[in-house]
Amino acid sequence: MCERAEELFEQAQSLDPEERAVLALKLLDSVGEPEPALEEAWRDEIRRRLDEIDSGRVQLSDWDEARRRIFSRP
Repeated sequence: MCERAEELFEQAQSLDPEERAVLALKLLDSVGEPEPALEEAWRDEIRRRLDEIDSGRVQLSDWDEARRRIFSRP
């Protein structure tokens, strides 16, 4: 890793996990345009998940509950 990237990485380690996740997503988004096939796959996945919600096959959790489960994992 180049020196500047290593320095930024070390600084990012001081962020809490949620902040690091947001930063990671923003960095990935800044790298370039996604492949059309990947975009289509994401649209299909989003539609599938919305169908599961609309049909009642899955139940949603509020953010407080989801966050508790996410950050309580070992």
